[in-house]
Amino acid sequence: MQTVSSLKKQVLHALEQVKDPEIDTVSIIDLGMVEKVSANDGEVDINILPTFLGCPALGIIKNNIEKTIQAIPEVKHVSVQFIHHPPWTSERITEKGRSGLKAFGIAPPPRFLEADGSWHVDCPYCTSTYVTMENIFGPTACRSILYCKSCKNPFEAMKPISTLL
Repeated sequence: MQTVSSLKKQVLHALEQVKDPEIDTVSIIDLGMVEKVSANDGEVDINILPTFLGCPALGIIKNNIEKTIQAIPEVKHVSVQFIHHPPWTSERITEKGRSGLKAFGIAPPPRFLEADGSWHVDCPYCTSTYVTMENIFGPTACRSILYCKSCKNPFEAMKPISTLL
């Protein structure tokens, strides 16, 4: 019989393969969405922090997690719950996640906000700081549209989400 820690390791490894449905270069692990995993006698419980409460991809994410974890032979049942405490913040994104966002053409959120609450990102294509905000509202609730005046490319940036805002 498999030990709990071994099954939990398999589950965590499998979760690294579950990508954000809209950004296939970043896993839910690297986005910092996985808050808690417990595995006991084939029963797996996973708590996920949504990046935005109204994210339309939550159903897809849940389905992808369930399918991925149920493919592990030792898993009898998997339960995925979206939780809202602690709140997800953009500080949870790993270095690998930040690199994956850039590879997709999305500027990762800044690590720190200015004292006045403003934020700045560099162009994910040329790393120029000479960028302007085109629209705070991007294609999804978690992204904005910016424009790089150096390389002349429009790009998206993840909005910073912090418990300090």
